[in-house]
Amino acid sequence: MLRPRLRIPRASALLRRITPSTRSLHKVAILDEFRHENAVPGLLSPAGYETAWTKYMEHITDKLNLLTAETDYENQDTLTILKSAARNPEEAAIFNYASMAHNNSFFFTQLANLQTLYEQEAQAQSSSQTQGEEVQLERSEERMSPKLKQELEWHFSSIETLRREFLATALGMFGPGFIWLVKNANTQDLRILVTYLAGSPYTAAHWRRQGVDWNTSSADRGTVSGYFERAQTGAGNSGGRFGHQAPGGTDVIPLLCLNTWEHVWLTDYGIAGKSDYVHRWWETINWDKVESLAFASQRDNFR
Repeated sequence: MLRPRLRIPRASALLRRITPSTRSLHKVAILDEFRHENAVPGLLSPAGYETAWTKYMEHITDKLNLLTAETDYENQDTLTILKSAARNPEEAAIFNYASMAHNNSFFFTQLANLQTLYEQEAQAQSSSQTQGEEVQLERSEERMSPKLKQELEWHFSSIETLRREFLATALGMFGPGFIWLVKNANTQDLRILVTYLAGSPYTAAHWRRQGVDWNTSSADRGTVSGYFERAQTGAGNSGGRFGHQAPGGTDVIPLLCLNTWEHVWLTDYGIAGKSDYVHRWWETINWDKVESLAFASQRDNFR
């Protein structure tokens, strides 16, 4: 008895079908701040930078391009995508990749190049009467403007308190995620906010804020309690410190972001190196970037 032949398409044919046919907007940006070193001096070595930025961003960008090919999302930026996809359960994967790409980019673009700062200080010293003395970089908080320092001290009592809160929060996270310094757009209060996995702080994405560490929290949390939590804290402040808000959440402006995903720090700091990584991160913050967001006259891009 003759059996019909099964025609198995070649792999190349399958690849042609799933390859996006149009040019996508989503590409891995070249960070000009670290273009020459291909590292983050004082924080990430070239190998660590390659993993945390280059390879990881290539991976999630490729995934995002495949998921958004020939859709309305194809030519939208990651912030627009994550806000739109957040409420649709069928677009959970699109949200995750878009949010991770945005969060990781936010984290890296707020880092200062300590090598550049050192060279600038050395050049300034060579042209002054202090020539010949050892070049000393200013500590992180010494690079803040008086205006920003006053603002932070008003809300956290001291810069040291803010630093310790970031450190304690990072070490208390069992799962990966992001720690944010955010500004309440209505009350102007500053608070620390945590989002786990690919969770987003933006109000439009508050249904996927992922502000609870399920590795350390009780699973006895129903959908009703979850609804009222979202209605109260909106963008992810699990403590409810912004007060009750109508469904839609509190409008917050992200000012600063710490990435606690293991792939960012494992290469340079090892399994037990999270604390060292966070300490070094504090010293590489570009406070000028934080200030530009904290006192921006227009906040539409950060909602």
